[in-house]
Amino acid sequence: MVSAAEFAGLPGGVGLSQLSVYDWPAADGLCGGTPHMHLACSEAYVVTGGRGAVQTLTASGYAVTPLAPGTVAWFSPGTIHRLVNEDDLRITVLMQNSGLPEAGDAVLTLPAPYLTDPETYAAATTIPADAPETERERIARARRDLALEGYRALRAAEGPEALAAFHRAAGALVRPRIAEWRERWRCGAEAAAAATGEQLDRLERGDLSHLGGALVRSEQPSEYGRFGMCGRLDVYEVRQGSV
Repeated sequence: MVSAAEFAGLPGGVGLSQLSVYDWPAADGLCGGTPHMHLACSEAYVVTGGRGAVQTLTASGYAVTPLAPGTVAWFSPGTIHRLVNEDDLRITVLMQNSGLPEAGDAVLTLPAPYLTDPETYAAATTIPADAPETERERIARARRDLALEGYRALRAAEGPEALAAFHRAAGALVRPRIAEWRERWRCGAEAAAAATGEQLDRLERGDLSHLGGALVRSEQPSEYGRFGMCGRLDVYEVRQGSV
């Protein structure tokens, strides 16, 4: 059982970032980010500025959700999503299971030949952290455009098999990382839930000792303007685990 004093992450073990969605035009004339899918994390958007939309593709079909200041939109694992920037779209992004998305819980909708193995996929998607900014932008745009090729094919496909095939390929790509993901989950979301359970147990016993250990934290982004899948990210590296 995790002690109620041992979890120091954001509430619920979520991840947080500030997103300025790319304004790069694509082949279809729309500006925006890279379509992709998460396999174990739900994602939420809190729109803080500008306007746009999120296109989604699931087994239930294709949909478009408008995004404007004040909109909160969220979706579960398995939702292929593409952000469209119509006018300076800015979003606070909340991710379930802090640390998992950064550890690979996102697969871009690349054409099938790029999804055959982790090495081939990484060669098409990795942005070297030490590369000049112009080179990082070039790679980010190139992988966005490549993912849009696969995304358009998935949207155009008739029947469920193309989407199911993408799900299978994505699952095979991430399977070697599951043990690492499980440890991140144990130190994050599971630890947060366990801490709440212990607090409830204490309250039921009349033990209020955990209230004496209350603390306040404040964080600034640890990195500004990182090239993400959907736009430039201000990233918060909020520590998980013991205080």
